Amino acid sequence: MNRKNEKGFALILSLVLLLVMSLMGGSLIVISAGDHQSNNTSDDFQQTFYVAETALLEGEKYLTNHYKGPYTKDAIRDSTKAGLPDNKLKSWKGKMEKKNYTASAFSEDICFRSFPTLDRDKLFKDGIVDAESWNFGILIRTSFIKTADDQERKEAEGLKKYFYEYFIERIGDAAYRGYGSSIKKKQQDTGKDGMAYRVYGCGINSAAERMVIALESTVVLPKK
Repeated sequence: MNRKNEKGFALILSLVLLLVMSLMGGSLIVISAGDHQSNNTSDDFQQTFYVAETALLEGEKYLTNHYKGPYTKDAIRDSTKAGLPDNKLKSWKGKMEKKNYTASAFSEDICFRSFPTLDRDKLFKDGIVDAESWNFGILIRTSFIKTADDQERKEAEGLKKYFYEYFIERIGDAAYRGYGSSIKKKQQDTGKDGMAYRVYGCGINSAAERMVIALESTVVLPKK
């Protein structure tokens, strides 16, 4: 048997196997990194959605507080100022009022522009009830009690990239039916005895890959 032609074959085979194993290892790293990035994106979307829901809840709470009367410093409602809020901000162009922060990492009308089907001409003419912008992380951090641990404060700092914004439009007369809640007209009373409002809310992730989730809801309050 002539073994001269087989000299170096084991070395070549080892190099080929090494190359194949390297390619397989690299592929696994790429796949793993892709899955990790996908999980991060999913988590960011979920958190941004929750922040958008917070925007709707805060807008609805704004309407309720003004309808029933704002709270005084003694945590008592001032019923003399209770009533249905009007569209007071005329010629509004989408700029939000910053409530608990100053500088922002995004355009001030980014939430307004996130509703492409909005009747802007009507909105500009009639005005809106209110438009506010809040930093979610700062809000969470300031709500902590003094005994909050470092881990909780660190988590709150990580939420500072999230903002929630809402603006409210008074739509007009609407049917209302009350069922014994603290906000009602009469028991099972129907007809155009309610006032409808539309709340537009946005959750904003201001990180490098910016994410905006826009939601809306309709609230009907009874006329006095």
